[in-house]
Amino acid sequence: GAEIARRRQRTSHAESAMRRGSAKTVRTRREARDRAGAVAETVKSPTSEAGLHRLLAQRVRLARAQRGMTRKQLAEHSGISLAYLARVEGGTGNISLGLLYRLAISLNLPLESFLSPAETHSADFALILEFLKRQPPAELTRIRRLLIDDVEDRPNRAKQRVALLGIRGVGKSTLGPLLAERLGVAFVELNREIEREAGISVGEILNVYGQHGYRQLERRCLEQVVLSYPKVVLATGGGIVIEPATYELLMSSFYTVWLKAKPQLMFARVMAQHDARIARPQLRGEAMDNITRTLEARKHLYELADLAFDTSGKSVEQCARALHMALAAVAGEPMLANSARRARS
Repeated sequence: GAEIARRRQRTSHAESAMRRGSAKTVRTRREARDRAGAVAETVKSPTSEAGLHRLLAQRVRLARAQRGMTRKQLAEHSGISLAYLARVEGGTGNISLGLLYRLAISLNLPLESFLSPAETHSADFALILEFLKRQPPAELTRIRRLLIDDVEDRPNRAKQRVALLGIRGVGKSTLGPLLAERLGVAFVELNREIEREAGISVGEILNVYGQHGYRQLERRCLEQVVLSYPKVVLATGGGIVIEPATYELLMSSFYTVWLKAKPQLMFARVMAQHDARIARPQLRGEAMDNITRTLEARKHLYELADLAFDTSGKSVEQCARALHMALAAVAGEPMLANSARRARS
């Protein structure tokens, strides 16, 4: 009885955290839908019902892959049967508006994103757009005149805040503390901040509130880190890059480093964590496929980071030393920059 009471108390705390700022989120999403509708009037849409089904299938598969979700997980979060979701992803499911809305909530996407005309802009465009939304009118004028020249100062950011990106198993939580120690700054893991804010684990957040709730907390906790830590090494969640507004805030406030590794190596690292989700042999093939699919779906977003760093074939100490030297070279610290050049030669 006491455990149930504690769990209810934690859930109540999380619900309070989720409600804060909800009015602003609703207003922002409504404005985004209005803008999308205006643009859609001028762009050619699919001309047949079959074409719409194919487009919907493609968008759902891509959104699920970017979030690292299995089809079973999406079915559970949306309340849609696994068999019916398979038909939707295959382009044969005649989905209702209500079920489409459930998918949008579960994937934390605007409803219109599933059927809007094919996007012609790159990931860079989405991030620049989110950056511009946050600027006051006077600043927008200055940016227009400068054509966004030197808006951000990479060397200065490399001396202050560093964010580690990459999918699970790449080494963010292991490498981060060592790098922070070398730089003489604090180390923060964003998921731990999210759990502290909500009062429950990330797994429970996703089970109770889904992607939408988790991404709201992720954005709010990132803002808190920016305000609280003038110098820090931050380990981010692997999917932070799929939310344009959050990713833009990250890139404008941190020097971003994409940690890369071979999929087989990342799978081995996840196996070493004794994750119950892949404990049974029959689940391991699915887990390996999920790593490969997620990496492919997010690759173009990770590539926007300031620096790409491959951790394959190196010990944690070697990675920390090499990355420290690379950051010193970017920051223009002569002694360490010379060491970095010698290490690469």
